[in-house]
Amino acid sequence: MPLKPIRRPTTALAPAAPRRAGAPLLTAAPRDYTYDGTFEGLLTVLFTVYDWRAAPNSIQPEATAQTGLFAQLAHRETDEAQAARVWEGLLKTMDPEARTRLYHVFLSEDADRELLIFRYVDLALRAGQDIAENYANADVRRVQRLGQMMFREKHRMEAFVRFEKTQDELFHATIEPDMDVLPLIAAHFTKRYADQRWLIYDRRRHYGLYYDLTRTDVVQFENAAGTKSSDISATVLDEREPLFRLLWQAYFDHVNIPERKNLKLHRRHMPLRYWKYLSEKQPREQRFVPIDNKRPPGDANLRLEKE
Repeated sequence: MPLKPIRRPTTALAPAAPRRAGAPLLTAAPRDYTYDGTFEGLLTVLFTVYDWRAAPNSIQPEATAQTGLFAQLAHRETDEAQAARVWEGLLKTMDPEARTRLYHVFLSEDADRELLIFRYVDLALRAGQDIAENYANADVRRVQRLGQMMFREKHRMEAFVRFEKTQDELFHATIEPDMDVLPLIAAHFTKRYADQRWLIYDRRRHYGLYYDLTRTDVVQFENAAGTKSSDISATVLDEREPLFRLLWQAYFDHVNIPERKNLKLHRRHMPLRYWKYLSEKQPREQRFVPIDNKRPPGDANLRLEKE
């Protein structure tokens, strides 16, 4: 039987996927950049770095900039168009979650946050793809770590904020978080307390969030030093507020089970630095007396007979 030649299918090789254009080489002399301290200002600096092709020696807020004797500062005014262009362009090499994480790094107020964000963005641009899982890189690990810290701080602020009612029906709370979490908790409190006016003031950063039943705005006070929550309470609190605080403390004491007390676990879930804002952790104005609900029936009957 004659052999028939085997005809192999001829398939054209698929063209290689086009590689995204990487970041331009930074061939100019490095510069010391300053900006106004806003996230949009930092994005403007990132745009300038690649526009001038000059890598940053440093990126610092103008108000606190520290440089060498012969350093020449390159201050960049915030340009919203350039900032928006950079923000949208980041989606070409990272997903929305990774991009949001960079904003959280900025809010973390880490000492190296500006250069850390630049190095992360530059690495992503030159890789042409998402680098969120490149844990071999120290900058990627640091960004992930700061993102986790911000998530925990946000969650704790949402859980531990305690409002006090003023005479003009405003609910106010004073906080002092380690990180700038107010922009992250605004949506939570706007949704949860949509039926009342409230103010959350960050004493460390001297600004707050104010909700007027229609929208939530960022507010600042001329008196940057501010006053303590206790000083405010003494003058403008609703006259029933001490009673509410006493009722809350009584509720906390009565639901507590002394036999199951675990201070180590308690402090892990509720760190000591938050206690100063919690009503249940303040000194008691009245001595706590446990509810007498475990007396044997016989004792109760005996008491009634004596009466």
